[in-house]
Amino acid sequence: MLNQSVPDFLLQATSGKNFQLSNYLGKNLVIYFYPKDSTPGCTTQGVQFREAYADFQQHDTEIFGISRDSIKSHENFKAKFTFPFELLSDSEELACSLFSVMKIKNMYGKQVRGIERSTFVIDKNGILIKEWRGVKVEGHVAEVLNCIQSL
Repeated sequence: MLNQSVPDFLLQATSGKNFQLSNYLGKNLVIYFYPKDSTPGCTTQGVQFREAYADFQQHDTEIFGISRDSIKSHENFKAKFTFPFELLSDSEELACSLFSVMKIKNMYGKQVRGIERSTFVIDKNGILIKEWRGVKVEGHVAEVLNCIQSL
């Protein structure tokens, strides 16, 4: 899908909103997939995006986090860490399938199906221009911001 137009999709978002990709043409988007609300790595990643949010905004960029958690779980997570961006609930794995982020992972010796931490940058024309898969949280947000600043 890299360097191609991302198909339109619709997901329920926090703050009583819906997210529809086509509504964001004309803006850069950072869409990051994370495994689970309120877990250490996902919290660190969200906080780092929060800390850099103003820098992304200066480059006409919106940020959205996606996991399979419910909107209620997302609302609590967002409020607890004062995220200035919306979180999207993908309990049906619509966007997860579109971006191929579902993987079999080993957790405590068991194989479980879950989201592989991944980030995608979509430009103002709706084209997927950069992707990171199997993301390590440390230093990642700075890398994404560098990508946005180079557009």
